[in-house]
Amino acid sequence: MNLSNPTTENVTFMIEGIKEKLRMVNVDAMKAENFSTEQYEDLHYMYEMVMKRQNITPNEMQAIAAELGSMRK
Repeated sequence: MNLSNPTTENVTFMIEGIKEKLRMVNVDAMKAENFSTEQYEDLHYMYEMVMKRQNITPNEMQAIAAELGSMRK
């Protein structure tokens, strides 16, 4: 998938990928429709960082969830 364009479909793809990678319990809090393309660069950076990691500590998960929460519209 080409993630270079800030589209709604790309936002949905990245949010779903992050949720799957982190195995988030409260997936309702991270619905793709709660994110806009206005913060696409930040979301893309977060997606790339999460996908590169093999292991994510609970503290890192909490920080990622908090950061995603601050990006919601």
